[in-house]
Amino acid sequence: MAVIDELIREEENGSLSFGNYALSEKTKKDGFEYNGDSYKIKTFSDITKLEKNGMFVYESVPGTVVHEFRSNGEKVMFTVEGESDAQITLELEQETEYKVHVDGVYVGKIKTNLGGKLNLSVELEDADTVDVLIEKN
Repeated sequence: MAVIDELIREEENGSLSFGNYALSEKTKKDGFEYNGDSYKIKTFSDITKLEKNGMFVYESVPGTVVHEFRSNGEKVMFTVEGESDAQITLELEQETEYKVHVDGVYVGKIKTNLGGKLNLSVELEDADTVDVLIEKN
């Protein structure tokens, strides 16, 4: 897989791909239209952040590339790529329990906080990719 040169794009299967951890300076793109919503991406080597209609969706530290991001209220799935291990934060329903799978392995249940934030870590080395699946319990 590779970085997203245009920072954010819609894939042929209807999913979103975004991010570019290879950038040395923070770069952003605002006003990307997807399924009637407006998205904003900020990305570079230190952080990747996605917003939808001005609301937080995804953040990783350090920066990552996310391939085929899909979310339907019941589950979120995507493939993440980066140069080193990353801490990922997603905005989901507040105070809700989710089952988390990383690369097909069930890693446990995580409950979101009052703000709906779910935090997880993924092990990435040398631009490895990891599949993430988060399902509402």
